[in-house]
Amino acid sequence: MAQVGKSSAKRSKPSYVMSVIGVALVLFLLGTLGLIVIHAQKLSTYFRENIEIQVILRDDVNDKTAQALKDTLATRPFVKSVEYVSKDMAAERFKKDFGEDFIALLKSNPLYASINFKANARYVNPDSLKVVEDRLLENSNVREVYYQRALVSKLSDNVRKIGVVILGISIILSIVVIVLIDNTIRLAMFSNRFLIKTMQMVGATRGFIARPFDLRSIVNGLISAVLAIIGICIIMYYAQKELPEISAMRDYTLVGFLFAGLILIGICISLFSTHRSVMKYLRLKLDDLY
Repeated sequence: MAQVGKSSAKRSKPSYVMSVIGVALVLFLLGTLGLIVIHAQKLSTYFRENIEIQVILRDDVNDKTAQALKDTLATRPFVKSVEYVSKDMAAERFKKDFGEDFIALLKSNPLYASINFKANARYVNPDSLKVVEDRLLENSNVREVYYQRALVSKLSDNVRKIGVVILGISIILSIVVIVLIDNTIRLAMFSNRFLIKTMQMVGATRGFIARPFDLRSIVNGLISAVLAIIGICIIMYYAQKELPEISAMRDYTLVGFLFAGLILIGICISLFSTHRSVMKYLRLKLDDLY
């Protein structure tokens, strides 16, 4: 009887190895998608927070009043960063950008002073910016509020469409991941069916039989998740090496949650599938195992 058990255990080892590798590959695919989702969100935030809104001031507004208005804007929740650009600073920037000294030609500076700010990402959409614009125009010192309205509208539409596509892919891939991991583990447990039945025939309880397999499944799920995480880290390393700009958009907190999620998914699905398979073989008759 001991020899039968040892023989079965030896036969099960290759299945465990293939099971671990198979689950690791599936978790790697899921983790890669999660990484894409994280960076897509950060990329969207990056573009949104780099759209500049110009609050153009009237000619009779002095620097002290403009600075006070700038300080007030800095306290608003929709403002991420803000700066005051005087008429002279605007003229210097124009000269630097276009290489022409129009002041010498016109003998005056026709540009307006402005307060330029970049909004927090959640406010960069047509509806929110329209509310912000209306509030700013209520101030008698404000002449006009300018920003690229078409760009904001197009950006919001594209982000919404991409979000729907990614959500659909995520749901489909999550279902596929659960099914693939479940089938991979069930195949691994198939080679242990005679060992499970033999232990039951000699009087072992179901809990006693299932316990070592459940513990092994937890270890296997953890190993699979760690292998998947290592693979994702390698991808992240080479992606950052080729595109250094990615490092500025990386959110290590979200990436940490992603890795923790992969570990949890690997362990839970592995444990659930293994325990279910053990119970299945315990309920079958001996002749049904062949």
